[in-house]
Amino acid sequence: MMHPTPLLTTQGLSVGYGTGNTARVVLANLHVALHPGKLICFMGPNGIGKSTLLRTLAGLQKPLAGDITHHTPNINEGQRVAVVLTDRVQAPNMTARELVAFGRYPYLPWHLQPTREDESKIDDAIARAHIRPWADQPVTSLSDGQLQMTMIARAIAQDTPILLLDEPTAHLDLNNRVETMTLLRALAHQTHKAVLLATHELDLALQMADEIWLITQQRTLTRGIPEDLVLDGSFDAVFQLKGFDLRTGRITHAIHRTKKISLLGEGPVFLWTKNALEREGYEVTAHEGSQVRVGNNQWFADGRQFDRLHLLLQHLHG
Repeated sequence: MMHPTPLLTTQGLSVGYGTGNTARVVLANLHVALHPGKLICFMGPNGIGKSTLLRTLAGLQKPLAGDITHHTPNINEGQRVAVVLTDRVQAPNMTARELVAFGRYPYLPWHLQPTREDESKIDDAIARAHIRPWADQPVTSLSDGQLQMTMIARAIAQDTPILLLDEPTAHLDLNNRVETMTLLRALAHQTHKAVLLATHELDLALQMADEIWLITQQRTLTRGIPEDLVLDGSFDAVFQLKGFDLRTGRITHAIHRTKKISLLGEGPVFLWTKNALEREGYEVTAHEGSQVRVGNNQWFADGRQFDRLHLLLQHLHG
């Protein structure tokens, strides 16, 4: 299947710091593209250069070599890319809504008065990011998580074809991390934006990204859909995960009990029962060992019935 025309491409891009003989290259010779309608998760070890690349793509620092090309003609620079960085925002005497409204600054006429369209974009961004409960509160009173969501709302209000985010879920709890990733995925798919975010949320990236950019320890970039990068060993090579099996998405528990369990059943109850048995050190098989059957939140073993999983475990432990 052919990709649509990219919104941004790089040719031989090198990023880093300094100039001339003092330049420090962190990533070199990158050939990448951002396509509309795609959520891309950018991953790699700490300190490998993810933030530097994002800042360079955003135009906040100059490339050391190579080119960045925008394929969005007739659009002003401030209307091409919206950015959410990890820097703490200093906005005294400003409400969350007023901070979101700053996203419309590149569109305002000389008198800087927002139009009805601007107000509509601001309202839509506040609704999408679910920040209405604190929209009228001072920015200085917001928690780190609330401020992070407010900055995402500001980027949404800017309504650019490209959205770049650096660790957008860093200060959020699990529920809000999932909600944020769902929001960004929907934003890419429904509004045909290119959304690129640097993240350490491996579990969420594997389930929600359309594509992953993976920086290796050798500072080369591997691209692909999450499943391909799991199956070909790319993730294992980069993160060298200990005790976590990416192919199954589960923690690997050491077997320390002699009794084997033959587990029968299906659905969520079966999966959580298997999880509990393996965590307790049992080897779970399909046919060999003491038989345990699950069904409709009930457990059956050795001619007995249990209505709670911990009671079954107590019975098996003897």
